[in-house]
Amino acid sequence: MSLTRCANGHMFSMRKHGSVCPYCSLVVEQASQSDNSKAARAPENDKTMPYLGESQGVEAVTGWLVCIEGAQLGQDYRIMAEKNFIGRSEDMHIRIIGDNTISRRNHAVIVYDPKKRNFYLLPGDASGLAYHNNEAVYTPVEMTAYDVIQLGKSKFLFIPLCGVHFEWDNEASEKA
Repeated sequence: MSLTRCANGHMFSMRKHGSVCPYCSLVVEQASQSDNSKAARAPENDKTMPYLGESQGVEAVTGWLVCIEGAQLGQDYRIMAEKNFIGRSEDMHIRIIGDNTISRRNHAVIVYDPKKRNFYLLPGDASGLAYHNNEAVYTPVEMTAYDVIQLGKSKFLFIPLCGVHFEWDNEASEKA
């Protein structure tokens, strides 16, 4: 494993994240092998930072959005347990590129509640609206199979996996 420490003390894999720290977005220059081993050692007064690992296990999918109209026609997006923030930015759980009318961050949120086994669409905190079956979403709306979600100029079909007919066991849902 090739771990690197950024100037703020975060440990991360350059193989997975390149030269940009996934915690603070600082650019770390590639160092020689001897410099890299020095960079990986923490100063004595530095705290141990969590490692954004290369192998965190499989995060169980709970459903999908499939683009049925727009720039990403045919593309599917995985929905995981709990909150899934949607936008164009790389740090969004569901990243939709190609439609600049979708907000970069938090255009909308899809939530899967594993205890109640249902999905909700929530409005985001961005300026753009989300539509659920052609109705603007101002408060949480429960979603059902084959609902149409519109964000910007793109439309998506909602396909659930988990719900009343199927649920991951406790071990898989705890990883998710």
